[in-house]
Amino acid sequence: MKKNEFKNRTAPELQQELTELLKEQFKLRMQRGSKQSVRTHLIREVRRNIARVKTFLSKKENMRKEEHE
Repeated sequence: MKKNEFKNRTAPELQQELTELLKEQFKLRMQRGSKQSVRTHLIREVRRNIARVKTFLSKKENMRKEEHE
């Protein structure tokens, strides 16, 4: 996913996306661990998407805190 896709989402939507990505990451790690055929590029892609979502969540949280000050 591109960063533009995350930019317009709300915090709950991002939280749900993060949960789904973490599940996907776990599934891919289990496939790799059990020597099943796994496309290794997906592991990297999911890991980076997790980082993107966490970044946008923290930005939204910081913006929310600044508004209340």
